[in-house]
Amino acid sequence: MSDSDSTPWLRPSRSASSEPRWGHPDGLQIGIAPIPGPRGLLRVFTPYLDHPRERLVNFVAVEPIVQGGSERGFSELEASSLDPGQRGKRFWSADSSDLAEQEPDAPPARGVIDAIDGVETLTVWIGVERFDSGADVRVRVRFRADRPHEVELAGFANAASAPLSHLILTATMGNWARLRRLHLAGRVVAPAELWPGFSGTGFAEHARFPLDALTRDGDAAIVSATGDEDDPWPVEYSADTADHWRFLGRRAVQSWRVDDPHPALEALVNARWSYWASASPIPGGPAYENVEVVEPFRQGAALRFSVEPVD
Repeated sequence: MSDSDSTPWLRPSRSASSEPRWGHPDGLQIGIAPIPGPRGLLRVFTPYLDHPRERLVNFVAVEPIVQGGSERGFSELEASSLDPGQRGKRFWSADSSDLAEQEPDAPPARGVIDAIDGVETLTVWIGVERFDSGADVRVRVRFRADRPHEVELAGFANAASAPLSHLILTATMGNWARLRRLHLAGRVVAPAELWPGFSGTGFAEHARFPLDALTRDGDAAIVSATGDEDDPWPVEYSADTADHWRFLGRRAVQSWRVDDPHPALEALVNARWSYWASASPIPGGPAYENVEVVEPFRQGAALRFSVEPVD
């Protein structure tokens, strides 16, 4: 925690071995490797959902597209050039935007405490190893003291980057919570409606929803997803389902909010029938896996990810 701040924050100590994890001590938290899990992903922790400390609710991947291209870079899947033999781009932390552009040789950053509009904030920058496409980016992570279940994320292109058409930040693990209700303006959409009869071990094709299909709060656009089970705990899993896929804790709604959406913004979702890297079926059928908002790249455009208990 901070040493003399008016609001306590979870953040690394100044030790090189300190855990790279930031946020609200009893609220939403973000971490990066070497916290266990795949490289190239932000870890999202929600201890207020009655989770043990190591349980995460979701990951956020960084997926840029360069101008003139159509393929995404995948921070989780691309091979690292900084760490040969490793899959997933290296992430590191910094206390300033400039330092995030440099390859790391320092302990985890503590983050910077400041006030914005009279509210205390904690900001840390995440550097991202250069992508094979030439995309070279960093991500600003910001917490507000008055929003304990939310984090703001903003993507930036570094000076050395190839020009970008998009910089997608995607929540990638909706299957763990078995998210099957996508909340849009005036309606709720289920995977069974979008991909009837879908099965197998791959991903369903993305379904896309334009800005006018999304819930609005003033100018802001919101897309949310929840589970469809009132009692998700006692379900029957296949015998080969790994323990880390088994649901625990409280139910929640996971949401992306964009306060200043581009007119071309879309919400995209896909689904899986089986849990990632396995043939173990998801109890109850296909569930949303990736939930994201996609808009043309704007330097520093921010979006907010929240996880709120529903019971």
